[in-house]
Amino acid sequence: MIKRLLYHLYTKRLLAEVRQGIMPRHIGLILDGNRRYASGLGREPSFGHELGADKLQEVLGWCADLDIRMATVWVLSTENLSRPEGELRGLLEVIERKILQMVQDPRVHRRRVRIRAVGQLDLLPESTRQVIARAEEATQAYDAFALNIAVGYGGRQEIVDAVKSLLRAEANQGASLEEIIGGLAPDEISKYLYTQGLPDPDLIIRTSGEVRLSGFLLWQSAYSEFYFCDAFWPAFRKIDFLRAIRSFQQRERRYGR
Repeated sequence: MIKRLLYHLYTKRLLAEVRQGIMPRHIGLILDGNRRYASGLGREPSFGHELGADKLQEVLGWCADLDIRMATVWVLSTENLSRPEGELRGLLEVIERKILQMVQDPRVHRRRVRIRAVGQLDLLPESTRQVIARAEEATQAYDAFALNIAVGYGGRQEIVDAVKSLLRAEANQGASLEEIIGGLAPDEISKYLYTQGLPDPDLIIRTSGEVRLSGFLLWQSAYSEFYFCDAFWPAFRKIDFLRAIRSFQQRERRYGR
């Protein structure tokens, strides 16, 4: 009882402190640790994925409360697609079910959340692609909050695909190889990323104690701030989230200077 009261008081104080600072416009979230959390409880990986999906809805609510307008969440990497068939199918079913729940959730529509998927969607099963298409269509007119779901996503492959698309587009316009090389610039490549048109993330949070990006938004994170949390994703608490925001607010962003 006392521990719960102290947690409540500390969260309240931390929230008041964070509200005084500048909020990140765009947060990236690497949702890591679902399987290890489930294993620690003696449960199957699917149990961890279910809890992780529920946690995401909670964290999106925290973003809305702080008027953070965009989040990109990494739910499935291209490497994840090589997991054992049973586990992969279970994970995809959780993803499909959670996306459908969001489409049917009144809070998503009340908050005007636009849902968009980024990644190699052609690698996903037809059922997953259909659910994604339904969510994107149902929320395409919303503009208050942007939820980008990185699914079937790999950062290196994104850059390769962007360069391929740029070369193809220039060649279709009749440009020579020398003309293409002469006009090649970072801003031009950015136009062909999966996330084209979206601002780069200000802050990237990774859970589970791993201190690396593992390929998440490699191009877009050049000037992002990073926060690594020891908690597994299903156990990620509001104070962990607020500490990440406070850490971001305490840093001086130099943008390479």
